[in-house]
Amino acid sequence: MDAAALHSAKPVRTRSNEIQKKNQMTVFSTESFADHEQVVFISDDKIGLRAIIAIHSTRLGPALGGCRMYPYADEASALRDVLRLSRGMTFKAAAAGLGLGGGKSVILGDPRKSKTPDLLRAMGVAVNRLGGRYITAEDVGTTVDDFAWVRQSTRHVVGLPEALGGTGDPSPTTALGVYHGIVASVAHRLGCGLQGLTVAVQGLGNVGWNLCRLLDEAGARLVVCDVDPALAARAAAEFDACIVEPDAIYAVQADVFAPCAMGAVVNDKTLPQMRFRVIAGGANNQLARDEHGRQLREREILYAPDFVINAGGLIRVASEHEGFDAAKVDAQVKGIGATLRRIFELADRDGTPTQSAAMRLVQERLGSTGRPGGAAANNNTNERPLAERIA
Repeated sequence: MDAAALHSAKPVRTRSNEIQKKNQMTVFSTESFADHEQVVFISDDKIGLRAIIAIHSTRLGPALGGCRMYPYADEASALRDVLRLSRGMTFKAAAAGLGLGGGKSVILGDPRKSKTPDLLRAMGVAVNRLGGRYITAEDVGTTVDDFAWVRQSTRHVVGLPEALGGTGDPSPTTALGVYHGIVASVAHRLGCGLQGLTVAVQGLGNVGWNLCRLLDEAGARLVVCDVDPALAARAAAEFDACIVEPDAIYAVQADVFAPCAMGAVVNDKTLPQMRFRVIAGGANNQLARDEHGRQLREREILYAPDFVINAGGLIRVASEHEGFDAAKVDAQVKGIGATLRRIFELADRDGTPTQSAAMRLVQERLGSTGRPGGAAANNNTNERPLAERIA
């Protein structure tokens, strides 16, 4: 394992040994770092780029994960986020049966103010220097069109605009996978379909909005929230949704809670407010701690593990990396529901939280004894999805 300082477009201008030591200590003392293969820091003061690339595992293939741009409160917050997200990508790829590992990158900054073509090209240089160990794509704060600039510096990028031979925005495919996951979760927990049920959707970005459309078409009633009041108002008009304030979403009377914004939304503060019967949404890292998965089971709230239910976008861009096959992608995304049903059955059989049941299967595929990272890559993309191998 290593933590390296990497500059993107220009030679590195080292700040000071003291800051380097501080950053390294922050990395090694961060709980999520323990099983990462590599963490890379990128800095270019002239362009204004500060970024982190985290490669969690290349055991099953190159690490694939999006590039997020976000105005983090501080560097430690960015580091925690990228480490948690990259680890989740390993689990997501393994659960979906893909020949890929897990990685993620974050750019520190406000995408509405600081994102420029030069910054994106510089990020591409940083990705390129990893020689294909990490493949990037769009994420929160970045768009498919942004990656036309990234592509000028590296070929290790997916989720490109169709004009450049890509498959375009993966968000609708992510939303479709979440929809199939909600259908499977509701059938398991409530024994019914979505008609007439109330679903609380948190976050109306690309995934949340497309999910609302699918839920509305299925006859569900929607309660929504977003930090952008204009988006919430638009959802009220288009889907006849009820609007609540972001902090109030956790206590609404709804059958299903679908988090589609940032992570750690199931935590010590929010969980006591929840009266949902199902939690199933598109956000990453929805549980602040593993303990919250156990608490959900005790409260008889069925949780669809996020790295399983939100894998649709990854499945789509992975197909772009391997050679896009629309029919194969469609079948794999619909299979998310089947994977969740098997996980729920396994959790019920063993009396464990659904998150634990899903992790057992991930570790089985990774050949892990508790440490998912690994040096040797196995690019077998024909290995059966986990759902097919549950007894």
